[in-house]
Amino acid sequence: MQGVVESVGEDVNEVVEGDRVIPTFLSDCGECFDCKSKKSNLCSNFPFKVSPWMPRYESTRFTDLKGDPLYHFLFVSSFSEYTVVDISNLTKISSEIPPNRSCLLSCGVSTGVGAAWRTAEVEAGSTVVIFGLGSIGLAVAEGARLCGAARIIGVDVNPDKFELGKKFGVTDFVIMKMTDGGADYCFECVGLASLVQEAYASCRKGWGKTVVLGVDKPGSEVRLPSFDILHTGKCLLGALFGGLKPKSDIPILLKRYTDKELHLDEFVTHEVKFEDINKAFDLLIEGSCLRCVIWMDK
Repeated sequence: MQGVVESVGEDVNEVVEGDRVIPTFLSDCGECFDCKSKKSNLCSNFPFKVSPWMPRYESTRFTDLKGDPLYHFLFVSSFSEYTVVDISNLTKISSEIPPNRSCLLSCGVSTGVGAAWRTAEVEAGSTVVIFGLGSIGLAVAEGARLCGAARIIGVDVNPDKFELGKKFGVTDFVIMKMTDGGADYCFECVGLASLVQEAYASCRKGWGKTVVLGVDKPGSEVRLPSFDILHTGKCLLGALFGGLKPKSDIPILLKRYTDKELHLDEFVTHEVKFEDINKAFDLLIEGSCLRCVIWMDK
């Protein structure tokens, strides 16, 4: 999502009316211990949770025509022409960036690129395996490409994804002998506990990192042999929003886009009017699009 500031509330000084902003579900207050640390992007003052409220006040700013409360979705409520967002969930950006490109960094593409760049810290010359070549997985490939990975291996049940993956730096499609004992970095981008186990098993002993980006159903558990954890020295990491700090890292990614380093254009496969939002959901369910941009004013 990308929007324009219509008005600001009391004590807000980061943005003014007319500024272009990107809302993000992950807060970045800039004041707590975690936000000031380079080791975490998980704000302590306003921790992420699936909540119907504004993060600062635990209340809603919306009502319907009858006066009954309407709830906030992930602190952003982006399927609306006007919304109310806490300043900790807004990042100011340049007005020169096309909105149908900058919106990709509100979530999704930023998560995948950030997972390779910030969470895994993929090294130049390394081998990466990505389980699931949807938009998140392809964004991981894009991030790994930017980090200089020598080999980016895509794993997906849909063979149509292979040609698409090549646009984002995927070099090979399938694993073990070709990685000489396992990949340096594995990314689970589907949301299956069983696939997390597969990704972990595909990592190299000694230094392999497996990063989980997919969201499985509530209550799902990942089971790994304790013997393997002790004896292989591998790491298993989660990456909320790809480990990015929204206010500092999103501007860096947008600069890399304007410098023609980061590929964003290729992620947008469809654009629709808001009245056609159900078509966008159909495309998503069919697996026919990567990212479908919804325009409020067209």
